[in-house]
Amino acid sequence: MPKNSVMDSDLPDRKRPIHLPNRPLHNRSTILFVTVCTHQRKPILANDPAVALIIDSWQRASHWLIGRYVILPDHIHFFCSPSEWPSRSLVNWIKYWKTLVSCEWPRPEEQPIWQLDSWDRQLRSNESYGAKWEYVKSNPVRHGLVEHAEDWPYQGELNEFEWYDP
Repeated sequence: MPKNSVMDSDLPDRKRPIHLPNRPLHNRSTILFVTVCTHQRKPILANDPAVALIIDSWQRASHWLIGRYVILPDHIHFFCSPSEWPSRSLVNWIKYWKTLVSCEWPRPEEQPIWQLDSWDRQLRSNESYGAKWEYVKSNPVRHGLVEHAEDWPYQGELNEFEWYDP
């Protein structure tokens, strides 16, 4: 298919998501929205042992704090915030907790567990943590897993984040 404009030919052909550094935003909260998927989108996460292992790994990998989260069969959405400033690498932190989960995964035939990369986006001043959460928590409904978002058992909040936007 021919390129429609010069701009189309200038677009990068990215195979992996870009990870921009998080940055303080003039006394605003630093909250990132992250999506992590299983390898080949295997539906292996939405069960009590897997969720317990994931939550345990988040608590052990303490350089970032998890706020609200939803764990679906083949991917996870969560909000996180650095536990210290300057913050450590988000990419390395995600690799670390994914390694913790993989090393303790009880079913070897399901390895590898994770896609190599993840998607992240820092919330900005015109966004609301609460509004983003409303969208994220309705994911199980959109995927046909439950009728009502509150019925999905694999969601919660480990740390309460205050969204401050002066």
